[in-house]
Amino acid sequence: MSEPRRAFTGLMTEARGKWGWFVALGILFVVLGFGALSNLLLATIATIFYIGVLMIVAAAFQIVHAFRVKNWRGFFLWGLGGFFYAAAGTTIVLDPAVASLVLTLILAVFTIASGLMRLLLSLRARGDRGWGWLFASGLLTAIAGLAFLLGWPLNSLWLLGLLLSVDLVFQGCALIGLGLQLRDTR
Repeated sequence: MSEPRRAFTGLMTEARGKWGWFVALGILFVVLGFGALSNLLLATIATIFYIGVLMIVAAAFQIVHAFRVKNWRGFFLWGLGGFFYAAAGTTIVLDPAVASLVLTLILAVFTIASGLMRLLLSLRARGDRGWGWLFASGLLTAIAGLAFLLGWPLNSLWLLGLLLSVDLVFQGCALIGLGLQLRDTR
């Protein structure tokens, strides 16, 4: 047996022994998802703060990195980039309402763009088998993005929280399914 295959088999054996942890984590995610669904405004604010804090932490690492490579030509740009990232993260944390407006608008525009790209790709693949699935996916994504855009700015209060909630529930269900599958293959 090849080394990568042996390593994968070992990982799967270990995962099968811990199937219950996957199920427990999945249940926790589902509960958190429904909890977030019960208060979408709070979930949106939590999402905004999470993004802002991550940006601040990333900025700190980027600034430290800039000083660690200060002999490089790009030292100033690394440091400046970290500073701007920190400023953006701080702005998000200090004014989550404005951040929610901006991020929801960006989400709407990028969702529309993603849907349109899939539509174009599907039309180019029209002769290929299964192209209709790509077309349907692009159409639904573009319509969802348009709905996000038409609901803006009012949906800025709840849309990001809704997406977080749905993601937590889906991820939780996937973990529960994986855990139960691992249990059944023991």
